[in-house]
Amino acid sequence: MKKALIICAAGMSSSMMAKKTTDYFKNKNMDIEVDAITATEGEDAIRNSDFDLFLVSPQTTMYLEGFEKIGDEVGKPVVSIPFNSYIPIPTGIEGMANLVEENIG
Repeated sequence: MKKALIICAAGMSSSMMAKKTTDYFKNKNMDIEVDAITATEGEDAIRNSDFDLFLVSPQTTMYLEGFEKIGDEVGKPVVSIPFNSYIPIPTGIEGMANLVEENIG
């Protein structure tokens, strides 16, 4: 199973996006799980967790450069989520799923 982690401000909207995106993958019989945490937990998660991909939410792009640097250090991809892939409607969820598929390796 591949695992992606959304890093966002408070974790509420990202938790919903993570669940909907995981459900999207399940419906397509794809073994990818998406979870979410807050930005304050991001550095530790990138350094020490077993996620394959880290996704930085639009509201936390101020942390993107630092998270990308840590990702480079530990060899894990860190990407920015475009706003149109962070909305809990079918096109947003599909956009998030496409972003995960393109970057999860």
